[in-house]
Amino acid sequence: MTATRAEVAIAACSDLFRGAGTILASPVGIVPTVGVRLARLTHAPGLLLSDGEATLYADTPAVDEPFREPEAPLPYAQLFELIARGRRHVIMGAAQLDRHGDQNLSAIGDRDRPARQLLGARAAATNTVNHATSYWVARHSPRVFVDRVDVVTGVGPARARTAGAHRFHDVRRIVTDLAVLDLAGPGDTVALVSLHPGVTLDRVVAATGFPLHIPAGVPETRQPTAEELRLVRERLDPRGLRDREVIAS
Repeated sequence: MTATRAEVAIAACSDLFRGAGTILASPVGIVPTVGVRLARLTHAPGLLLSDGEATLYADTPAVDEPFREPEAPLPYAQLFELIARGRRHVIMGAAQLDRHGDQNLSAIGDRDRPARQLLGARAAATNTVNHATSYWVARHSPRVFVDRVDVVTGVGPARARTAGAHRFHDVRRIVTDLAVLDLAGPGDTVALVSLHPGVTLDRVVAATGFPLHIPAGVPETRQPTAEELRLVRERLDPRGLRDREVIAS
């Protein structure tokens, strides 16, 4: 079976949790949510999933269906304990990401007089200095990948070191609709890890608003297996919401 780019991105998000053990997985977005649930059904059965409110659940429903099998309570105080102990991996979105791995969820333009007001800082900084964090970008473009973010919400490694908050800093991957990236470039800058099937290097370079570190021999992002595709298409996203988030072009 031929995988769509959305399905390749789902597999890449699933792979973020290989060997994770029993931790809380907190995805934001359709593709990361399907990816986390795919991981739980295949290589990471110990993942903890919540409804984002105050309960952990034992079942793994489709992305647009509610959980039905409560497993344990997860009050807010316990969530912060998990965060402080590093027992969580969140996949956040980003309005902007810069070459140093800083993220912006707050505003576009001057912080005090923004041209666009966004979600706000929320817990982005806390996430990035306490436990594993990855990013999902559904539209890889120069509007998202900028040389410098307008407002820093999530913290990159250089900024974490400057602030003395680098001990538990762990930004793992940036998964987009075109590629997988990390922060392994010179000076902890953004580097290309793999290209999704059918995506050219020139396209990714043109869609990135800063010089992207490109290692030798960049591989193709792995295709999902036949069983993974079956789970995605028949169980986790049978109504195809993934293709609304990632539009192949």
